[in-house]
Amino acid sequence: MSRLGKRPIPAPNGVTITVKGQDVSVKGPKGTLNFRAHDDVEVTYGSSGELLVKPRHETARARALWGTTRAVLAANVKGVTEGFEKNLEMTGVGYRAAMQGKNLQMQLGYSHEIIYEAPEGITLATPKPTEIKVSGIDSQAVGQVAAEIRSYRPPEPYKGKGVRYAGERIRRKEGKKK
Repeated sequence: MSRLGKRPIPAPNGVTITVKGQDVSVKGPKGTLNFRAHDDVEVTYGSSGELLVKPRHETARARALWGTTRAVLAANVKGVTEGFEKNLEMTGVGYRAAMQGKNLQMQLGYSHEIIYEAPEGITLATPKPTEIKVSGIDSQAVGQVAAEIRSYRPPEPYKGKGVRYAGERIRRKEGKKK
């Protein structure tokens, strides 16, 4: 039994939830998110203003999707009210980022600059030349964009140079001995 899946998702003030079959639409002050639930899971919106998720069958697949569906819907509700944000830090000589219109321009030690175009619904900002702020209402999209930016120059274990998440701890290795 999913302990997380049993918990109802409350709808805060200003959030409108619409359930039509397996399609769930969450509309809030920051925008609208749509989600299509799997057929093994039943989603209902109660009269008390709470979203409930239940498995249709007692199969392992239905129980696995139960908690996952509830977690995705809870993230959608949080996204349209508060939004999500990931911070990235750049470490290295000459590593810096700047905004070029809506695009992110990065210098990461290569012979060329890297220009990253933000997908729709994602906002990029550079409060400092060595910091990148990724924000949006869809948690999956925010995490994906942050991972793509990090993949241009992941932190290396010897000197720690590269692009890392804020607060990420890099396991350092000892260098070559004489």
